[in-house]
Amino acid sequence: MANESRGRIINFLLKNYVGVTFIYAILMLILPLPKFFVDLAMVIYLAMAIVILLVVIYTPRASSFSSFPRIILFVNMFGIGINVASTKLILTADGTNPQALERTQSNMVQAFANIVTGGNNIVIGFIIFVIFIIVQMLVINKGAGRVSEVAARFTLDSMSTKSFDIDNQLNNGYITEEEAKEMKAELRRDIDFYANMDGSSKFVSGSAKLGIVITLINLIGGFIIGMVMHGLSFQDSMSVYANLTIGDGLLSQLPSLMLSFATAILVTGDKSDEDLGEKIVREFSRDGNIYMITGAAFVLIGLFLKGTRLLLIPAGSGLLWFGFYLSRKKEKEKVKQAEKAAAAANGQSNGEGSSPEKDSVAPLDPLSLELGFALIPLVDKDKGAELLERITRIRREAALDLGLSVPSIRIMDNMNLEPNQYSFKIRGIEAGRSSIRPGYFMCMNTGSVTEEIKGEATLDPAFGMPAIWVPEEQRADAEQAGYVVVDPPTVIATHLTEIIRAHAAEILGRQEVATIIESVKKTDPIVVQEVLEGANRKFTYGEIEKVLQGLLSEQVSIRNMVTILETLANYGNIISNTWDLIEKVREALGLQICMQYADADKKLRVVNLGQDWSQRILEYRQTPTDGSRPYVALDPVDQRRWISDVSSVIKSVNNMGFMPIIMCPSVIRGLVKASIEREMPGVVVISEKEILAAKTAVQLEVLGEISMQDGN
Repeated sequence: MANESRGRIINFLLKNYVGVTFIYAILMLILPLPKFFVDLAMVIYLAMAIVILLVVIYTPRASSFSSFPRIILFVNMFGIGINVASTKLILTADGTNPQALERTQSNMVQAFANIVTGGNNIVIGFIIFVIFIIVQMLVINKGAGRVSEVAARFTLDSMSTKSFDIDNQLNNGYITEEEAKEMKAELRRDIDFYANMDGSSKFVSGSAKLGIVITLINLIGGFIIGMVMHGLSFQDSMSVYANLTIGDGLLSQLPSLMLSFATAILVTGDKSDEDLGEKIVREFSRDGNIYMITGAAFVLIGLFLKGTRLLLIPAGSGLLWFGFYLSRKKEKEKVKQAEKAAAAANGQSNGEGSSPEKDSVAPLDPLSLELGFALIPLVDKDKGAELLERITRIRREAALDLGLSVPSIRIMDNMNLEPNQYSFKIRGIEAGRSSIRPGYFMCMNTGSVTEEIKGEATLDPAFGMPAIWVPEEQRADAEQAGYVVVDPPTVIATHLTEIIRAHAAEILGRQEVATIIESVKKTDPIVVQEVLEGANRKFTYGEIEKVLQGLLSEQVSIRNMVTILETLANYGNIISNTWDLIEKVREALGLQICMQYADADKKLRVVNLGQDWSQRILEYRQTPTDGSRPYVALDPVDQRRWISDVSSVIKSVNNMGFMPIIMCPSVIRGLVKASIEREMPGVVVISEKEILAAKTAVQLEVLGEISMQDGN
């Protein structure tokens, strides 16, 4: 029963330790506690200060220690309670009875007093105490308070800008919604933390000032009590009460000093996730020449100053050796990186040799990004490698948006390019090329510019919009003027994203199809088995590849692979033509396609294809016997009239500010798209059945009709 009761008490204390400790602090303020409880509180206070300081040192990001501001308030409250309780003991001390004094006074206070004063020299104790106060008040607290104030102000001022940047990255597809939510939550944590720290640092400073006041009260009150109430001389009162006051003051100021130092460390840290110890090692081991120069200076000073030779010359020799060691280590790392780069360039993997047979035919990279030498820092890990992170996001976004598993993009330098140029290739064929200005920002006028800024004229490589390059120091001016400001890595990343979207059908190969099928097989094995091992028709990876490429060529996401495979299984025995299968799959994905092009109000605004042109296109349909894509064989006169009629209607839709979308019967949808994609690649063509599949999810609005203008 006793063990069970003891266990319940321990569990209660563990669950409610915050409240129990706070009540303990309140009791110390009100009740005269025996010295054992005061000593216990002092030990807990000192332990908490040490633990908090160590936690701060090993916390890489300041806002990760989100409870720190409240912990500081709580611990300082606990310290104030200890000061008050210790003051009661000191002022009730009987200076005439040494034995009673030792029994009633705190052992911790007496121990600290004896260590510092040596038992007798009170002046030394006062000097050390004053040094503690000066360091804490004038150096640590003042600096930490100022840093907290500035950090809070700048964090709050930059909140809207950072939030806008996150929304901009989300809208441009650089991050997912989950990443955006996490980034905004992290931004809110930073803002809450630094705002709270601004007040907490002032509380720490106030607590230190209170410690000084309590120390003076102990000293003056002790003199009065000793000389007036106990009849002691000035020297005896000084020996008793000043000694206890110094011990109490040092014991209270030591944890307070550690808490102030912890506050200073936390608010002066940056927002990286790197551990402080790792950061110090990395930053102090960048260049061995620093230590060699310092060591040489020590040796020279030691040679000229005779009394310092035994200290400075060995220290200088050690620094010289350490600097030489760092320099050699850096050289070896550079050699290894050069060997690794050479091995990658020659198609070798780490540690593996290559034979002439292997090197005779070098396979083409599925995707490659070639950079001029001035752009190499964008992928250099020692300089941030901003572009590498963006490329990783591009591949992830393509998987989420198009359902396409984008192969790894090989990045290499190309001396044949201009220094500021880059080239993106798909299986060795260039799909896009442009140039950027490192150290500059691309500024685009989207219609909200209030003041024109001079810069180097250029074109946005992704969308062909007019833009200007401005130096980094003009970035803030451009943002205030209303320009959309984009840094060079983002320019390249946006261009690559658009290239991948436009060439998604070319990127998809049989290997990518196999990867997608295997992924679906883990969750829906039955539909995969039915498509690949059907009783009447077995689809090959090549046939599935053609269907998926047909969808991707018109920017239709293939992420819903289960629906695509189910449609192939349903119509595979009925329809043999790949292009007709693509239309069936599009009908099954009708809701997805309509939602892709619907406006924010879920209205799908289209232009209808008239009966006259629908009939004409159907009449002139040609289906190649080799299974290639069907096309419309209009005579030259009809072809020109057809393009003219479509262009005039599309132009009016563009003038309305809407995306050009043509609605036509499903039997000719593919033919209509094939007949205009060369002259008008941005025009979307959807079928009536695709719109019917969306049911009531979208509202249809017909903006016009494409009909024969001359009545033929």
